[in-house]
Amino acid sequence: MKLKILVVSAPMILFCAFVFGSPEKLSPADEAAAFKAAGFKLKGKKWRACDDPTPTYTPGAIEEVRDINGDGYPEAVITEGGTYCYGNTGSGYSLVSKQANDSWKLITKGTGILTVLTTKGAGGWPDIEIGGPGFCFPIQRWNGHEYVLQRHQYEGKPCRPK
Repeated sequence: MKLKILVVSAPMILFCAFVFGSPEKLSPADEAAAFKAAGFKLKGKKWRACDDPTPTYTPGAIEEVRDINGDGYPEAVITEGGTYCYGNTGSGYSLVSKQANDSWKLITKGTGILTVLTTKGAGGWPDIEIGGPGFCFPIQRWNGHEYVLQRHQYEGKPCRPK
């Protein structure tokens, strides 16, 4: 078996960061405000929204930070895990958005694995897919006030009547 080695230059890394965007990191104050907007409380050194006493529990974590709606302010996807609170899926998500007044606002939350899609709804907000066990996942679209169910899909194709 041959081993292929990919050599990546510093200019290539900078180019990719420029084209695709580099991941953002929140300041400690913004991180705390984002967790609080999502309903989490700091217990010890861990952010928790669920009081899961089982070994399957994973405390809150900020999985992604970027401006997904094009308003110039970051959004953050926060996850938490455990079957006690999130059933078979074992994962919960919260999507929070920084506002013009520097506060954070909860946009949506639920059970499952949130994936930001390229298609868009009102106000530039992207559609989101809520993954979990199975093969047919709900796609939600922002209607200007909240995320609502649009359709179900599997690998980009409808899999269930609307």
